[in-house]
Amino acid sequence: MTDTDIRPNETAVRLAPAGDAQLRFIGTIHTPWTDRKDCPRQGRHDGPICRLVLDPVWQPALTGLEAYPQIEVLYWLDRSRRDLVTQSPKSDGSITGTFALRSPVRPNPIGVSRVRLVGIDGPEVLVRGLDCLDGTPLIDIKPDRCAFSPQVPPKPGDTG
Repeated sequence: MTDTDIRPNETAVRLAPAGDAQLRFIGTIHTPWTDRKDCPRQGRHDGPICRLVLDPVWQPALTGLEAYPQIEVLYWLDRSRRDLVTQSPKSDGSITGTFALRSPVRPNPIGVSRVRLVGIDGPEVLVRGLDCLDGTPLIDIKPDRCAFSPQVPPKPGDTG
């Protein structure tokens, strides 16, 4: 990415070289999308079937996952820039801070999607609802957090 990839009113910062954590990618995600302009902004549970192809060493870690109709998939958005602090996602001149967006452009481009589990075939997990490019590195798979999370009480004044 270059500075010319910035939309009007967006702001980038100069970053020191990353002192990245040492993530261990557990596999690769295969989707129909090879270009960001074709990739959906948010996945849909009736979207195309996508494949999470795990390194075979991780296949035993899938045991029990079939019990969850929805799972969370964490992935590394390896083709995203990492230096924007404000963005103009609609290209209309309005700006929003990066942390107030679900944009793939972030300091640490970790994507997360809640997807529908379609099936498991050996080291492959079939899902619907992803929104990443073909070949995206897979970081982790977790059962749907709602099965474990306590209910958060509404904020005062919330009606719904």
